[in-house]
Amino acid sequence: MAPERVERSGLRVETCLADFLEKRALPGTGVPQRDFWRAFSALVRDFGSGNRALLDRRTELQQKISAWHVACRGRRFDRATYRGFLEEIGYLVPEGPEFRIETVNVDPELSEIPGPQLVVPVTNARYAINAANARWGSLYDALYGTDALGDAPCGSEYDPARGARVIAWARAHLDAVTPLATGSWADIEALSVKNGVLVPELADPSQFVGVRSVDMASCILLRVNGLHIEIVVDSASGVGARDRAGISDIRVEAAVSVIMDCEDSVAAVDGEDKTLAYANWLGLMKGDLAAEVTKAGRSFERTLRADPVYSTPDGGELRLKGRSMMLVRNVGLLMTNPAVLDPDGNEVFEGLMDAICTTMIAMHDLKAPEGSGNSAKGSIYIVKPKLHGPDEVSFSDEVFSFVERALGLPRYTVKLGIMDEELRTSLNLRECIRATRHRIAFINTGFLDRTGDEYHTAMEAGPMAPKGEMKTSTWFAAYEDLNVDIGLACGLRGRAQIGKGMWAMPDRMADMLERKIDHPSAGATCAWVPSPTAATLHATHYHRIDVFNRQNEIIASGGRAAREDMLAIPLLGGRKLTEAEITAEIENNCQGILGYVVRWVNQGIGCSRVPDIHDVGLMEDRATCRISSQLLANWLCHGVATEARVMAALRRMAEVVDRQNAGNALYSPMAPDYDGIAFQAACDLVFKGNLQPSGYTDPVLHARRLQFKSLPHRRPPSR
Repeated sequence: MAPERVERSGLRVETCLADFLEKRALPGTGVPQRDFWRAFSALVRDFGSGNRALLDRRTELQQKISAWHVACRGRRFDRATYRGFLEEIGYLVPEGPEFRIETVNVDPELSEIPGPQLVVPVTNARYAINAANARWGSLYDALYGTDALGDAPCGSEYDPARGARVIAWARAHLDAVTPLATGSWADIEALSVKNGVLVPELADPSQFVGVRSVDMASCILLRVNGLHIEIVVDSASGVGARDRAGISDIRVEAAVSVIMDCEDSVAAVDGEDKTLAYANWLGLMKGDLAAEVTKAGRSFERTLRADPVYSTPDGGELRLKGRSMMLVRNVGLLMTNPAVLDPDGNEVFEGLMDAICTTMIAMHDLKAPEGSGNSAKGSIYIVKPKLHGPDEVSFSDEVFSFVERALGLPRYTVKLGIMDEELRTSLNLRECIRATRHRIAFINTGFLDRTGDEYHTAMEAGPMAPKGEMKTSTWFAAYEDLNVDIGLACGLRGRAQIGKGMWAMPDRMADMLERKIDHPSAGATCAWVPSPTAATLHATHYHRIDVFNRQNEIIASGGRAAREDMLAIPLLGGRKLTEAEITAEIENNCQGILGYVVRWVNQGIGCSRVPDIHDVGLMEDRATCRISSQLLANWLCHGVATEARVMAALRRMAEVVDRQNAGNALYSPMAPDYDGIAFQAACDLVFKGNLQPSGYTDPVLHARRLQFKSLPHRRPPSR
């Protein structure tokens, strides 16, 4: 049944979306309804053809690259020759003179405070609130409740021995990052403030910055490398009563920023879904988003945290943010959405819809009373994903200039985050930054999508290495280093974030503590983590690494890699995989695809913890699905695997996924019929993977989700 629509300035808008925008989003912005719809219609009219032309250019370039690789089969691959070809077709553009970005009014969370960053589906209100509130996290809870100490907790009763290990770890961390003038944090018997001085005294007294009282507790505030640590003294609490100094917890400033995602981690395929996404974004911008939560049989309402206020050593007042700085990730250039149809009845580009709607909604934050909103600098932060090269970045910059004029905002109110996750952007990153130098506030490496693009762009070059080997390949090291090097050379230091990608194993916190310190060590001012708990643990890395000092060292070194290194295609070459290796890789990827797709299509879950073939929970989204589907498409293309072999693996893995979801009441098994919509979607992604634009999973998933939602037994809106 087709959704109801209303006509607005020539656009045909699903009624649920139009009602939300007119009755809830626009009031309070100062933008009249008529002006908004006229602007929306003009945006679609003036930029739709340009959007389409850029997508056509992507296709044209990919066809030329694929044809070149086919023609070169049997010859020795030469990076210099490949570079010359890419320059000839305009894929690799000339670099202009040196420059520095000119972005102004960037909040300190993005410009001055290195720390963890969360990415969360904005369609799930509870997750979004948890992420916004993850600005502060309990280090005791994060250590006790995970395997961070080397083993996971057993049972529901408090284990004093484990608690003692947690306290010892935390005190040793304080010794390392906020040492006392004499002695150890493990040995103190009292903690107090006398005449503005912390007793016992710190080796660096300036690290003590404030104190506040909460009920019966006293909270001592320290600062290291721009991040705050709050030591809670409460002798009346269970933990504090056992502690010689009465310390009941150590809370750390954790997720400094969070990306509220309208893209890879959501399943938003129509007006109903987009309305949910925009409504939650509105609640975040107005500060009134709430969610009902039930835990241990008790229900309560979760809301956004208030800002904590401290007394400073000199008797003044220090107000800190209680919530993470929020950015919103819009959809890229590829997808359209039936939520809005243009005058000719065509679906509008979803990225254009996001641009005007998320910006308009964020105007509520700009009108918030001073000190109570998201941005203290009067800026709106929008992350733009999956852009291919400087022309697409320039186009996006022009879109937001139009939106600013239409909504009556000062120019460059909207700050852009450019995700470096496609080869064409990586090779031309300097020119991409130049194209939006007045509004850029964030770049990062998105290893997952970047790997999917690596497989797809050179699909015809030959069979490629398994996905687990990508992080040890030549192109990967160059990609990760050059992103930081170029960002620093363009003046992002102290003005914008330079980020790194996701830790995808939320249950492996000990491994994360050991390995993710590499991201601040690489000069990145933020890195993605999969949960508030992970953000709390990852924050300890930024206590130990002064990122800005590390950036100075990188700048002084003059750079670490060359662009040509990113042209080292990760081919198998003459290496022969064993049958066991091939089977394991096929089954691992088939299982990952099915485990993700069945939830996406049947339940509208765009990102979740999906057990892998070994029952290890992994955070999966469209980027991870893109990698798996493109690897299998590559192996099918070059005869490493046959269609029959992959289909047999898909069927075997469907049974595995069915078993892994046996306790899910909403789950519909794929076996033994293998004819459900979700299974068909997985087959499309693999067997038609070579045909997908840039190897993206979005067109297949959207089409199959819409097909599922049209059935009589349709599920609730996407989450």
